[in-house]
Amino acid sequence: MEELFANVFNLQWQQVVMWVIGGALIWLAIKKEMEPSLLLPMGFGAILVNLPLSGAVTQNLETGTEVGALDVLFDAGISNELFPLLLFIGIGAMIDFTPLLSNPKLMIFGAAAQFGIFFTLCMAALLGFDLKDAASIAVIGAADGPTSIFVANFLESNYLGAIIVAAYSYMALVPIIQPPVIRLITTKQERLIRMPYAQNDVSKTAKILFPIVITVIAGIFVPRSVALVGFLMFGNLIRECGVLDSLSETAQKVLANLITLMLGLTVASRMRAEYFLTPETLMILGLGLIAFIFDTVGGVLVAKVYNIFARTKINPMIGAAGISAFPMSARVINKMGLQEDNQNFLLMHAVGVNVSGQIASVIAGGMILTLFG
Repeated sequence: MEELFANVFNLQWQQVVMWVIGGALIWLAIKKEMEPSLLLPMGFGAILVNLPLSGAVTQNLETGTEVGALDVLFDAGISNELFPLLLFIGIGAMIDFTPLLSNPKLMIFGAAAQFGIFFTLCMAALLGFDLKDAASIAVIGAADGPTSIFVANFLESNYLGAIIVAAYSYMALVPIIQPPVIRLITTKQERLIRMPYAQNDVSKTAKILFPIVITVIAGIFVPRSVALVGFLMFGNLIRECGVLDSLSETAQKVLANLITLMLGLTVASRMRAEYFLTPETLMILGLGLIAFIFDTVGGVLVAKVYNIFARTKINPMIGAAGISAFPMSARVINKMGLQEDNQNFLLMHAVGVNVSGQIASVIAGGMILTLFG
């Protein structure tokens, strides 16, 4: 009987806090339907890792020590970058670059929306983080979980767990974070600008050559980005080649969903109370939020500057879709456009910016690795 209640008497308040955080993530996933394939396993995992390890351990054959079951997933998929790279194949297979190829100038806004990465890098360094840790924290602003994992792991950051949690948490919270920021820096008149969409024909040859050319260019100019860009573009090549339809569908649905599920649980392995509830983690969460905000601001402000010189005005809200959270950010911008004017359909324009942001964020991550790796 004493053994039965021993765990109850030994509970720490930090564990209870993590259960509450896990419950909040599960609530957001189920009740609000916010990225349930990611937040649900993260929430459940956060509760799991803050329970006594009995019944949830396995044996390390080399050391003979007991390790948490989720730590096994972490070692198998995160520490060697396997999960991020496989997920990029699935993401690449999901992406249709046609809106971007039809209107290449949208790449400007995808690049501009990476401003938050470099602003946050300076902020983290000023707050006393080691440069490699500051660089790893800054990549949260890429709004791209796999890139954050890859960079933080490569730079051997001391805060890998907190960075992963922040990156994926804010990706899922894009519908909450972006709208108030966008409304703050745009006028009603700007948000009402309509952008009729006339899709230009893009040849199949161009669609096939695009992922190959982007991979070569990235490999030449930003070599450290080539693994991420290459896997992303390989996934897109599977989609566009026209001879691997069943494999493309598997990558988009089965592979992407399975790896996302595994990532959610794996991220939770770094949500143990004793490591997560620290001042440094709170600072990282705050810096991650700053990165997302300034990514949004950068994209919108460059769109506003563009309008000063352009004959045909664009809705500056689409600049905010330049973050890499695909396709969440594009959906948010389209929803905001329809809230202002129920005939203002911005989805295809926002998708074009969003997919350009996917490329730009990976290249930005490669630049960080080149500078600090």
